[in-house]
Amino acid sequence: MTENSIGLRQAGAPYDAEACHVTVKEACVFLSEYAASLLGCGATCIRIEKNVQRMAETMEVDYSMMIMPTAVQMTVWDKGHLHSYSNIQKIRKAGTSFCINTAMSRLSWEFHDGKVDFREARRRMEEILDTPAENRWIVLLLASLANASFCRLFGGDFISMGIVFLATLAGFRLRQIMLEDRIDIRIVFICASFVSSVIASAGYVFNIGTTPEIALGTSVLYLVPGVPYLNSMSDLLDGHYISFLNRFLDAMVLTACLSAGLCGGFLVMNLRWF
Repeated sequence: MTENSIGLRQAGAPYDAEACHVTVKEACVFLSEYAASLLGCGATCIRIEKNVQRMAETMEVDYSMMIMPTAVQMTVWDKGHLHSYSNIQKIRKAGTSFCINTAMSRLSWEFHDGKVDFREARRRMEEILDTPAENRWIVLLLASLANASFCRLFGGDFISMGIVFLATLAGFRLRQIMLEDRIDIRIVFICASFVSSVIASAGYVFNIGTTPEIALGTSVLYLVPGVPYLNSMSDLLDGHYISFLNRFLDAMVLTACLSAGLCGGFLVMNLRWF
């Protein structure tokens, strides 16, 4: 066992520091990568803190973590505070993913309960982060159906629902293509909103349906950044003000881009705003 090694406690088994140990550096790098990965896929700060604390207790280390908009700063000490290691890890952007969030949280519990050791936990984390995204065509179809359902929820008739379905189908597909080409997300929101609003104006242009205004209003709801807004409020309540401001302002910018595309559609189709 090296001088700056720490023991790794396995739940339900007697502690044996010689047989199972992790260096302070290994613990710090692992925890910082874990936290940065969670932050990159849309986890709230409180979830990151609880998961990291759970894993740090298992490795019997003390730590200090600072969550910033683009990176996580982590410092880890052994129990005696004789050795320490610090690491700044840039976030690993993977887009908001509830599947990755859930799998990473489950991994922290499995690690805490002794179902996986440190080496296996590192390997499992990489597997989780390399999980392929959901089928794009299924996501496209479900998003279009969901937005059409929103139209019905707000009182739209079935013709308006069909218009919203087509508008969402076109706009969401454009969004997928542009994101795959790594185009700036703000430009993506403007273009997708513009396309959806132009298609959704069909009720006015062809004088079909009894609720064309509802079709137009709900055609861009799929672009509303609801998760960033909710996460920013969670960070605010938990006292992570820098993260709150970052997420809230990002969501506000995307909302402004959505509105710009919608207004552009109004102008092109010569629709009255009020």
